[in-house]
Amino acid sequence: MATPKQMWEQQQLQVQRVKNSGIISYNGSPVADDKEEEMSRSALALFRAKEEEIERKKSEVKDKVQAQLGRVEEATKRLSEIQDELEALPDPMRKELAIIRKRIDVVHKELKPLGQSCQRKEKEYKEALEALNEKSREKSQLVSKLMELVGESERMRMKKLEELNKHVETLR
Repeated sequence: MATPKQMWEQQQLQVQRVKNSGIISYNGSPVADDKEEEMSRSALALFRAKEEEIERKKSEVKDKVQAQLGRVEEATKRLSEIQDELEALPDPMRKELAIIRKRIDVVHKELKPLGQSCQRKEKEYKEALEALNEKSREKSQLVSKLMELVGESERMRMKKLEELNKHVETLR
């Protein structure tokens, strides 16, 4: 599997190829549609692979956060039970345990806003991805329209050149 840097470089190369696919070659004919389609498919496949990797990593992070939350809750319960037992026994460590339990409670409370922040950022990511997809579709449509107009323009110019050539021939 390619490194993230290699995948990014491949994606940038594909984006550049798609950008260049609308350029007209030096002899006036448009770049081959098959090549453009192949580049579009390649760029799309690369994008999908990147999207799958992002989703997989996001899922892994989410699972880790959930596991951490579960462990913290279990630890809090266990410490609470231990504290109850210690309160029943005279113990010189009682003060330190109370401090640790309070710290655990504080950390537990800090986890909740972090989880909410994670959810907000996931939503923002999905919205940004949708905007990206929409702009990509729009670009694709514009490139198609450009190619169509270029082809039509070339046909009209060739027809006009043929007419002018006939006029020149009749003047001889």
